[in-house]
Amino acid sequence: MKKIIYLLMVLTTMGCAIKKDKKEQPKYQADWESLAEYDEAAEWFKDAKFGIYAHWGVMSVPAYANDWYARNMHIEGTDEYKHHVKTYGEPSKFGYHDFVPLFKAEKFDADAWADLFEKSGAKFAGLVAEHHDGWSNWGSKINPWNAVSMGPKRDVYGDLSKAIHKKGMKLVASFHIARNLQIYKEEPENWLNGISYFPYNPKMPTSSDDPLLAKMYGNIPKEKFYNDWLGQLKEVIDNYSPDLIYFDSQTQKIPESYKKEFAAYYFNDAVAKNKQVVFTHKEGEFPKTVSLEDFEKGRMNKITKDFWLTDETVSVGSWSYTHTLGLKKADEIIHVLADIVSKNGALMLNVSPMADGTILQNQQDILLEIGAWLKINGEAIYGSRTWDKFGEGPTKQEKSGMFLDKITYTPQDIRYTRKENTIYAIVLGWPGTSTPITLTSFTTKILGENIPNIKGVSILGHKGGVPFSLDTNGLHFKTPEQKINDMAFVVKIETK
Repeated sequence: MKKIIYLLMVLTTMGCAIKKDKKEQPKYQADWESLAEYDEAAEWFKDAKFGIYAHWGVMSVPAYANDWYARNMHIEGTDEYKHHVKTYGEPSKFGYHDFVPLFKAEKFDADAWADLFEKSGAKFAGLVAEHHDGWSNWGSKINPWNAVSMGPKRDVYGDLSKAIHKKGMKLVASFHIARNLQIYKEEPENWLNGISYFPYNPKMPTSSDDPLLAKMYGNIPKEKFYNDWLGQLKEVIDNYSPDLIYFDSQTQKIPESYKKEFAAYYFNDAVAKNKQVVFTHKEGEFPKTVSLEDFEKGRMNKITKDFWLTDETVSVGSWSYTHTLGLKKADEIIHVLADIVSKNGALMLNVSPMADGTILQNQQDILLEIGAWLKINGEAIYGSRTWDKFGEGPTKQEKSGMFLDKITYTPQDIRYTRKENTIYAIVLGWPGTSTPITLTSFTTKILGENIPNIKGVSILGHKGGVPFSLDTNGLHFKTPEQKINDMAFVVKIETK
């Protein structure tokens, strides 16, 4: 009897161990085939369409030229170098790291930021976790150059993450770290090509062998850099649970094994937390089977099967704050948003706070204008999908890709989205009151035999229906006798 009881106990223990091992086995392995089984475009992302983040940190302190000041100030002869010498002294004596104590974030209010982002209509929001400059906006245990140990001496990313989650928005963390790795000891002929952010120059602190300085300036062994890259990503995932991780260019400098391990860690963490996550890449630096392509200051020129992201900034000339920062207008951003959504993309708009944490009123006003427009017209944006045709009108985007030239749209340019039996026509400007409009996409020439059976036409923000007619030339109606919106308005077309 004792032997039988003992045998049963052993079998029970073995069964528990097998179950435990099975339970602890991660769902996704660190190989592209396994990772491709994850849905790279989360449902929340497909519906969200619009988000906001901020380029903010030590880079905001000099407030001169642009967010590449930290690099260019160390290159003799550049405008930034001349400004730096005149204002602070030689970079060899006052390097970029000397700005760290000046980044105090004394007016940073995470709840106010989150409130502004929410009023702007953003469904996801966040902050640059670490830019090219080697500065971490969270309390990193790996990187000593972090916001808890130095500068503000508070977890600015952590505070903002709590405020954003409290508002019910999805959280963004952007990582630009890969470019920080210096390569010039091995490739000295390439020291000016920009693949590495900080230039290797024996006259400058960027080439210092001091372990603390070497860490900030990326002047460390490659293997250590790779491990730190992965470790810092895991820190942010573990501590803040971002829903979207954005990668800037140059992640091709990171070996595939590390990138696979990151993706597996992120996906398995999401499974454990019962949530959906997304991360982005640029120009094929991660497979499309596991991540979404991002187009910096660009977009596609056609409807795509894959979902994608555009990152754009409210500012002109710099992503981070400068004293002479130019700004776009709200209508320009709304037009870009409509164009992006009509082609299966989403827009993440950057703001540029001052070093003390203030988002200037002129930037706030633009965001609030966008939010006011979305409050009325968001029905055509949030939760929408592409229609048979993305749009019509005289203004053409000749190519897809990043860093496209500015495109100025007209009231004759239309962008389409849809939700089930409803088609939305977003008119990119106000053509005037009582003005005839013809939507030429509603013809057999464009849709073949799939002309929808239209039961009603209305304009969002306008009471009552809009008389319409449909013939071989398209769908006809007139604008109301009262102006709807100078920037853009939405025609709601309900079909049977």
